[in-house]
Amino acid sequence: MKILRASLSSFDPKTDLIVAIDVLRAYTTASYFFSIGVREIILVANVEEAFKLRKAMPDCLISGEVNGIKVPGFDLGNSPSVAVTQNLAGKRIIQRTSAGTQVVSFESTARFVLAASLTNLSATVRAIQKAAPGTVTLLQTGSFPEEGWGDEDVACAEAIEQKLTGRAVDWAKIAERVRSSRSGLHFDGTCPDFPPEDLEMALRIDCFDFAMRIEKQDKLNILRSAPV
Repeated sequence: MKILRASLSSFDPKTDLIVAIDVLRAYTTASYFFSIGVREIILVANVEEAFKLRKAMPDCLISGEVNGIKVPGFDLGNSPSVAVTQNLAGKRIIQRTSAGTQVVSFESTARFVLAASLTNLSATVRAIQKAAPGTVTLLQTGSFPEEGWGDEDVACAEAIEQKLTGRAVDWAKIAERVRSSRSGLHFDGTCPDFPPEDLEMALRIDCFDFAMRIEKQDKLNILRSAPV
């Protein structure tokens, strides 16, 4: 298995499997949505698409942000600590975020697209191993190194690669990198859109035993959970 790393700006569409990584917070929030009974999540790349889709599917709720801040008119922001306080069992969610959900705007040769955070890291590794791709691309969606963003996603990608290659993972070091990342430092309690509880929930490594797979269905990009 050939393991590649990429950001949104360096992504090569020629790959067998993509793991879209967003620790703070898109796919952490998604994992908690599934843990409280959300049926499926429809991923979109932009705000206008989210509103248009809800108009066509009024049973859906919209979750997401722009630059980390909840969009006016969205039902929910991008906060796992808020998500778990809601009665969302059986619901469908439309999710739009500035990094994680942008994966749906890319065409590729991938047969599988997974979504991952630290909360379902080992399940994601098992799903990759089960798929046995020739090439897997770890897409660090929040990584913008020229601006100093995204080390939390790079750290998660490194942990996935280490587990895939049979190497030991220093989980304490991974957690410290997430806390000290530029995104992680926002969760200091000074802004209601970045509650400290979100950071702690993102650091609950392997608290869920399901992978999350993105599949095309009726021209929609649908994220579902699957035990592995």
